[in-house]
This record gives sequence, structure tokens and C-alpha cells, in this order.
Amino acid sequence: MLNIIWIAFFVSAFLMALYRALVIGDGGVWTELVNSVFVSSKAAFSIALNLTGILCFWLGLLKIAEASGITGLLARALYPLFRRIMPGVPAESPALSSMIMNIAANMLGLDNAATPMGLKAMEQLQQLNPKKDTASDAQILFMVINTSAVTLIPITILMYRAELGSVNPSAVFMPILFATSLSTLSGFLAVAWVQKLNIFNRVVLGWLLGFAVFIGAVAWHFQSLPPAERLQTSAAWGNFILFAFIVSFITAGLIRRINVYETFVQGAKEGFDIAVRIIPYLVAMLVAIAVLRASGVLNVIVLGFENFFAFLGIDTDFVPALPTAILKPLSGSGARAMMIETMQTYGADSFPAFVSSVVQGSTETTFYVLAVYFGAVKITKTRSALPCALLADLAGIVTAIAVGYCFYDG
Repeated sequence: MLNIIWIAFFVSAFLMALYRALVIGDGGVWTELVNSVFVSSKAAFSIALNLTGILCFWLGLLKIAEASGITGLLARALYPLFRRIMPGVPAESPALSSMIMNIAANMLGLDNAATPMGLKAMEQLQQLNPKKDTASDAQILFMVINTSAVTLIPITILMYRAELGSVNPSAVFMPILFATSLSTLSGFLAVAWVQKLNIFNRVVLGWLLGFAVFIGAVAWHFQSLPPAERLQTSAAWGNFILFAFIVSFITAGLIRRINVYETFVQGAKEGFDIAVRIIPYLVAMLVAIAVLRASGVLNVIVLGFENFFAFLGIDTDFVPALPTAILKPLSGSGARAMMIETMQTYGADSFPAFVSSVVQGSTETTFYVLAVYFGAVKITKTRSALPCALLADLAGIVTAIAVGYCFYDG
């Protein structure tokens, strides 16, 4: 699947560039395409380089957690659930706790912490995988949950809205919570259907109900705060929980009397190895996305959507937010740039900017996550991972637009 999509990106970009050069007379398109290749290649390496330090630090901490027994405790606590949704993962596998910590970090909007934990989980799941070039059922489910990424505290989006002059930056909090929750639920149900998982039992239904109650409680708490306090409270709680993780891991290591420093260094070395391995996969995917954008293919897609919805008689006020929606599965930085551009063009509190912000928080960057996570363990056959992840993206984006109309008060 990735092979076909990757080729399609380049072919469609080339055909569009031919049209622009031969029909419109825009010979400069070739310069734009070539420049995008060099710039995105450099950007891919820079991303991997910047990720190296983060990977080293967090995988060093995870090594301490593993040696001190924290990962084992988490795995045993959540095994009843994961035994039903990931039957191929044994109870003693450290992958369980790595996945839990990754999901928790994603929910708090702590991307820098979530990625190293997720890569470690994929590596541990790969050890259980009998077909090393093909994604296992557990890896597919974990990847889809990551790409849908429930976000309880969208710190960065609230910060951008505040910086660009929004009167009420946290107005998008509830819409994002609804959109991202439905995105994750859709992705999970899609994988459950493909893998024929039995989710209609007390354990899974109990966890789903508990998740819904937890989401509702968090939403109620932040909705009850004065608007001016929501951004500050979100950032404070997110960073407090993050640093609490660090201190608890080190403390557990001291209690178990392990050499915390040496254990940390051992895990950090693994982080460096992973950072090096993902560079080729990042370059391949980011360059393909860059040429697609530089050629003008994305602009044509947006225009096509606008004409289609206008033909159906559907309100097109949300269309200026579609570039963010289209770029979100392809490029996190690209989608973020489009969200900021929408705010600058229409105003931070405009309807297009409101919808764009909700879209930005509704899902993760599917192709980036897929390239990094599967690339780190050299998986080339992703099976149902991409279709299920894209379905989750679609559910999140559609919900983001719908709740935008419901919540926007102008």
C-alpha cells in the first residue's frame, strides 16, 4: 500500500507540473519541485536529528522504568483489557506498559514524550512478530490508535490561538475533545472489525465506558474554568504530569537499588540507534508530500471540494479550513502552517480558523507516524493499518467540521 501511494504522489505531482508548464506556461514549476525535494530532504534529516536527543532521554527513562519494575506493574494492571484487544501480546511483555505510557502522553498532548515511548513499544512488539517485514495485528492496532491520537489537552493549538489574538483561545477545547474521541473510537472499531476482535464483553465495554466518563470529567472540569485560566491550567497540568513521570521512574530505580545512571545510558544508546534507522523512511515520505504540495495538486483538490459542495447546495464556509484537513494526514508541520495561515488570513476567531483549529487537534499525522513507527522496525507490509488509520482521520475531520458549526458562536 505504501509503495503504491508513494509512487502516486510523485506521478500526480509530475503530471500536474507538466500541465502547468505546457498549458499554463508556468515553467517555474520545475524549479519549485526541485527546490521542494532539497528542502524537504534537509527537513527530514533535521527532524530525525532533533528527535535524537528526545529519543535518547525518554528511552533512557523507559529503561529505568523497565529495570525498576514499573513497566511490569502497568502491564499486569492492563493485561485483562489488552488480552482481548491484542491477544498476541503475552502478559509479561514490556510492550504493554510502553504502549500505555505512549497513549497517556498523546492524550496529554506531549508529542515529544509520546514518540520515543511509541517507538520503543513498536520495537518490543516486533520481537513478538513472526513475520518481520509484515505488521502484526497488535502493531496495526497500536499504530491506528496513535494516528487517531485522543488529545485531552491541546496545548499547542491553544497557544497559537492566543498568540494570534483570539479573544477566547480555549473555545476549541470541547470541539477538539469530541472530534479526537470519535476519531479514536472509529479507528479502534475499524481495526476490531478487520481483526474480528470480540469487543462485546464486560472488560472491553467497561474500559470504553470508563474512558467516556473520564473524557466527560476532564471536559467538564476545563469547561467550568474561566476562559482566561484554561490555557494556563492545561499547560501546567501537562508539564506537571510529564515531570512527575521522570521523578517517579528515577525514584523507583533508587528503591530497587539499581544503577540509575548506567541504566539510563544503556537505554539512551537504543534511542540513538532508532533515530538513525528512521532517517531513510522520513526522507522518503516527507519528500513525496513536499512535491505533491509544490506541484499544486493539493490546491486542485481543495478547489474540487469547494465546487462539489457548492453544487450540492452545502454551505462552503468551512472550505478555507480544508487545506489543514488535507495536509493533516500528510504533514504535521504543513497542517500547522495552514492552520496559522488560515488564522492570519481570516482572523483567529473566524469560522474557518475555528474549524481549522479543531481539525488540527482531531487526528495525528498518519503518514508521518506510519513512516516513523514502521520504519523503525523495518516493516514494509502494513496490511490494514493505513486504511483503518485514514478512516479514523476521516471520522475526525468530518466530526471537526460538524462540531465547528455546532460550537462556533461568532
